[in-house]
Amino acid sequence: MNSSRKHVDLRAARLLTLDTEPYLSCAECFDRMDEYVEALLADPAYDDERMRTHLTACPACAEEAQSLMLLVAEDQSTTP
Repeated sequence: MNSSRKHVDLRAARLLTLDTEPYLSCAECFDRMDEYVEALLADPAYDDERMRTHLTACPACAEEAQSLMLLVAEDQSTTP
C-alpha cells in the first residue's frame, strides 16, 4: 500500500465532475477568447454558452480570460 497518497481539494474534485456540454476544446476557447472578452466588456449580459461552460471547467483558460479581460479593460479605461 502506498502511504504517499495525494489529496484532491474540493474545487478540483468539483471541476472533475462538471458537465462540459456543449464541449469546447482549449484550442477552440483560445481562438475565441479575444472576441468573447470584447463582447463581455461591451455588454456584461453577453452569453456564449460554450465559452462559459469551458471557462467554468478549465482553470487554465479561465485564468487566461481573466487576465485578458483586465488588460483590455485597462486599455479601454473600462471596468471588467
